[in-house]
Amino acid sequence: MPDQPARLLVVVPSDTAPPARLGEWLRAAGLELDERHLDAGDEVPADLTGHDGLLVTGGPQSSVDDAATELEPVRALLAKALADDVPTLGVCLGSQLLAQAGGGRVREGVEGPEVGALLVAKRDAAAGDPVFGPLPLSPDVVQFHHDEICELPTGATLLASSPVYAHQAFRVGRHVYGVQFHIETTPEIVREWAERDTVGVAASPWDRETLVRLTDAVHPDLEEIWAPFAARFADLVRAARRAV
Repeated sequence: MPDQPARLLVVVPSDTAPPARLGEWLRAAGLELDERHLDAGDEVPADLTGHDGLLVTGGPQSSVDDAATELEPVRALLAKALADDVPTLGVCLGSQLLAQAGGGRVREGVEGPEVGALLVAKRDAAAGDPVFGPLPLSPDVVQFHHDEICELPTGATLLASSPVYAHQAFRVGRHVYGVQFHIETTPEIVREWAERDTVGVAASPWDRETLVRLTDAVHPDLEEIWAPFAARFADLVRAARRAV
């Protein structure tokens, strides 16, 4: 009987920010995705029993909004993943919740929203990282956030920065990663965000249509860079399953 594929729990805080292309890349890399959508009322497990890794995507909620009580079990699950060093990836809001779960801090961005197709810069520590190491020095990303990680989790290693916000990517332990930016978007998702987030668009150098057009143009580069990144993360998840 063939081995069962490694299982990745995917927590989606908002259906406006689905795993999209990142989910496709992870499936193509051989993972089975178990998606839990908070908008649909899906339960967030108390731990990762039956799963070999964790992905938490983004959403319009603020991790510093006490009224966003639906995020509390997500934060608790991320704390479990950190404690056990389970292969984990937090994207945008997911990275902010991860930072909080690990003892870091998040606040409203002091430089305002960071929005659009931009670049981040790898830090020296990323060179030896098995997931981030092969990335180009300044990879393309999509930014769409209002809050910032102002203090990394305890013991975290900074892997990438931007001129506006320093804490763009980090690792905790050996297998837990957070990225403030987006790599998973489609043109349709970005257009929806640009229509919803008028404040974020107004803070960018572009009008809405220009922002959408420029972001559309970078999607082929995103796939070239970040699909292999997803495959490397999938390798961690499969290795965790083999170890068990």
